[in-house]
Amino acid sequence: MSTSGDATIIRCPHCRKQNRARPVAEGTPRCANCHKPLPWVVNAGQAGFDAEITASVPVVVDFWAPWCGPCRMISPALEGLATQQSGRMKIVKVNVDENQDLARRYGAMSIPLLVLIEGGREVDRKVGALPQAQLAAWIEPRLAARP
Repeated sequence: MSTSGDATIIRCPHCRKQNRARPVAEGTPRCANCHKPLPWVVNAGQAGFDAEITASVPVVVDFWAPWCGPCRMISPALEGLATQQSGRMKIVKVNVDENQDLARRYGAMSIPLLVLIEGGREVDRKVGALPQAQLAAWIEPRLAARP
């Protein structure tokens, strides 16, 4: 995953093609080549944050910092969950060092902080590095009604 302007480049785990994904309020990104759902993981800053958390699927906002060991430990678990649940959820990563206003807005006093957002509003949060199985158990009830 890399960011290009307001679009994110996502490599399809099925056919390995790169795809450009922009923030969308309805639907989820699909591979332009094989048409399978893409794992939706994006980096966001202050300017594009509100557009990124407005989605038709549950959004997990990961407040992290590059110097934070637990943040680096949880990142592969989040990306694995995004791949397993492609088309059913979105992960928005926010670097608290670069986006202190967002960190204050969400009260990110300890990191990693995961904030679950549905319909543009916070519905739950978790602090600390959790294994992928615990992350899945936390998010899957929100995904149950989704295809």
